[in-house]
Amino acid sequence: SSRSISGVTASLQGGGSGGSGQSEVRGGGATAVKKRPTSEPSAFEVKAEEASGDGELKGDHSAKVCKDSSAAVIAKKLKNRNRMNFSRKVTHAGFGLGFAVLNQIIPRERFVAGMTIVTSTTLLVELLRYRKGFGWMNDALHFFLRGTLRKHEMEGKFTGSFYYFLGVTLSAYLYPKTAATLGICQLALADPSASYFGRQTRHIYWSRIENGLGGFGRNKGMLGFLGGALFCLPFNYRVLSIAALPTTTTRTTIATVSALLGLAGAFADLAVPTPALTVPKSIGNMKVPSWVPPFHVDDNLVVPIFSSFACTKIFQAFGFSQELELARCIIF
Repeated sequence: SSRSISGVTASLQGGGSGGSGQSEVRGGGATAVKKRPTSEPSAFEVKAEEASGDGELKGDHSAKVCKDSSAAVIAKKLKNRNRMNFSRKVTHAGFGLGFAVLNQIIPRERFVAGMTIVTSTTLLVELLRYRKGFGWMNDALHFFLRGTLRKHEMEGKFTGSFYYFLGVTLSAYLYPKTAATLGICQLALADPSASYFGRQTRHIYWSRIENGLGGFGRNKGMLGFLGGALFCLPFNYRVLSIAALPTTTTRTTIATVSALLGLAGAFADLAVPTPALTVPKSIGNMKVPSWVPPFHVDDNLVVPIFSSFACTKIFQAFGFSQELELARCIIF
């Protein structure tokens, strides 16, 4: 009969419409509902599920995540790099200006030694925190830094802190004190302000570099670059106007040097592409070992070093002494 025929006939509903995300199989009087996932799992979740018994992920040198680590849980709470994250920018500027002041008031040898210890300790934490038994390090980072962290920094990548400390350390070691101090100040101000203005003007398409010029400035914008440079101008002018410059130095000269310093910092930030260049998985036919750390080119490293170098050349061009004395606390 038609009733018996319908009892043994199975029909699939919801599979092709894409609306319910469920497949129903009916047979006789019973109904079985099989749910399909409504979205693809993230790459990080896939890697976490594929973790081997010893707690390390295999096959990807850029992410070694422990099963007992809470990094995956923390990552879901964090914002990705496309969000404004204003608190991160304020923290970035505060630390930079603080390091610049310390570089001024602490003897060079002691400051470099102290920053070397800080940088080395941070590197050790970065190398250990994804390994089995060290997941508590991620909990500690999240406890202290909270929303200033970014999502990718809990998905196998290093935090920006390591590159920040390394950039400050190398600047203080490689260049005269005044050039290093001003370079660190550009890191503190040009980097976050260029990011802010670039994000605010991202809808102005003619200003965007898109795929970059051979990788240069990929996914960044010229208006962000100019905004970052202009943001640094008043600060640099204040710093230089109260420095021990010759009495014959004109306001125009101070303003010009201040603008060039800001442009150097913003240019260095512009040059680093987004997303950053990372250690490749293979070089030619040779596969990069899984134990190689996930290093990448970071603007926190590039900006202070390039800005300090540029400062030495700008001072030379305008006849400023490389040993120019700044105010003890830089701006007062």
